[in-house]
Parts: sequence; C-alpha cells; structure tokens
Amino acid sequence: MRDLYRRLGIPANATRRAIARSTARCDNRALQTDARRVLDDPARRRQYDDLHRLLGELGRLRANLGMTHTPHWQGDVANDFSVPAERAPARLKRLDAKLAALLRRHQRRRQRTLARALAIALALAAAYAAGRLLG
Repeated sequence: MRDLYRRLGIPANATRRAIARSTARCDNRALQTDARRVLDDPARRRQYDDLHRLLGELGRLRANLGMTHTPHWQGDVANDFSVPAERAPARLKRLDAKLAALLRRHQRRRQRTLARALAIALALAAAYAAGRLLG
C-alpha cells in the first residue's frame, strides 16, 4: 500500500480541497486515480486512515528495532511507512545512553557512600580526640 499523503505531499488531516489541488498537480496518473478513488470517498478515507495509522506505527516499531536497513524493507512501497534512516533511533545509541545513565547513577551512589564513610570516620576521630582530652 502506498502512503498517498506522503506521495501527494499533504498532511493526513488535509481537507478535501487540499487533496484535490495536490492530486491535480500530481504527474503520476496511477497515483491520481488511487487518491481520487480512496481519498474522495469519506468511508474509504476512514478505512484508509485507520490502515495508514497502523502501518505508520509498524514503521516506527521497525525503526526502533533497527529493521529499517534490512533488504526486505527497502522496496518502494514498503518504504512508504518507514522512518527515514537518518531519523531512526539507532539501537546502539539508545543502549549506550542507558548504560551511561546507569553508570552516572552508580558513580553518584558510590560517591555518597564514600562521603558517608568519611563523615563517620571523622566523627569517630573527633569523639576519640574529645575523649582523650577530657579524660
């Protein structure tokens, strides 16, 4: 299935008038025919919009799983609902960011533990010194 909105260069919530204008400007006769047949009929457009949303979600899911560059998804029509490679979040980058956040949290926790241990040691040393002076 082609993404008629993307190929016509209009948003999914375009008015019938905007659709008619972009369809008239389109050079591809098959695309014009499909757009008129599907987007001019309110019932067909509702069905198309439901399927369009589902395929868009699948495209985003494929991108999040790193499946945008596999040969299976590189066909002309399959790419209509894919997130462009430059916008697809790389799994390695996301994993790297998660690991960096965990490392920062671990280092802060370790610093707090060391600070507490130092405070306790200083308090014990001060108590020992005070006891020696007073006793």
